[in-house]
Amino acid sequence: MNTPSENVGPAARSFRLGDFLRDQLRNIAPFITLLFLVVFFSLASPAFATLDNLENILQQVSVTAIIAVGLTFVILTAEIDLSVAAVANATAIVLTFFTLQPDYVNIANLPMAGPIAIVLTLIACCGLGLVTAFGVTRIGIPSFIMTLAMMQIGAGISAVLVRGQIAYSVPSLVLTLGSKSIGGIPWIVIVAALFLLVAHLVLTYTRFGRYVYMVGGNREAAEYSGVNVRLIVGAVMVISAMCSGVAGMLGVAYFGSAQQNEFDTFLLDAIAAVVVGGTSLFGGRGGIGNTIVGLFVLGVLNNGLDYVKIDSFLKILIRGIILLIALIVNIYAERLRTARTAGRGG
Repeated sequence: MNTPSENVGPAARSFRLGDFLRDQLRNIAPFITLLFLVVFFSLASPAFATLDNLENILQQVSVTAIIAVGLTFVILTAEIDLSVAAVANATAIVLTFFTLQPDYVNIANLPMAGPIAIVLTLIACCGLGLVTAFGVTRIGIPSFIMTLAMMQIGAGISAVLVRGQIAYSVPSLVLTLGSKSIGGIPWIVIVAALFLLVAHLVLTYTRFGRYVYMVGGNREAAEYSGVNVRLIVGAVMVISAMCSGVAGMLGVAYFGSAQQNEFDTFLLDAIAAVVVGGTSLFGGRGGIGNTIVGLFVLGVLNNGLDYVKIDSFLKILIRGIILLIALIVNIYAERLRTARTAGRGG
């Protein structure tokens, strides 16, 4: 007597494999891209495939990784945050401002001046996130427009505080985490890894994480299930701002200074890391694992292009093309999923 598996013919097995590949297209494509880039750059330059260069890549993507953690939460709810780079920049400058201004922080010569400057900066950063959350969830401003306005507000805060100058002083704790190492491993890499790990655990094993996926997957169904959609959307906006703020603070130490437009390029990098990794722009699908793959794709691409001596302006074009391809795959995968769902319903 034949078992059910034996009764499945080659055509049926092929059909199931095709369905699986279509369902996993968003996850498979980034892995293939990463493998291709690693093999290509390893063959192009023997110095690329070394442990020292791996450490370089990890350091180079660490600041982006922390920002991308917050963006992953936001995009999973089918929202967007265009203010992440401006918030990172403003937070970095606010930190140096509190560190250097005894007239505003009347404890500058006390041992607790550094920690208090950090706490005040995080409060200011949280405040920016709360403003965004209020605008999106209470006033009803679309997140694209609201965060675009917050981008300008963040840029304005930076401009007012530094007025074209460059700031250098940060608390010793931030200096250590942003620019020092322990056991040969940069602290900033450890911090980024912790952010990714905690975010993955939250999204995978907590009720809040399940609600994030529910809100992004089907907002109306989430509301009918009793999920406070406004609270979840507001929370991910604050999480995004806080992640950007921490990245901004550590970035001051990593780059050695705080300048008015220092983090501007990180907006595209962070969005690209999330989208290239395969998290759906339509929400509800993806996660930190996808973001990690996207970070490595960008890190390997940026680092590898330096080894093959490609014009720096051409690098920008190549990164844009990679992002465009990722967007096409993302949308095509969503269409395939929608078509399959409709087919099953019929």
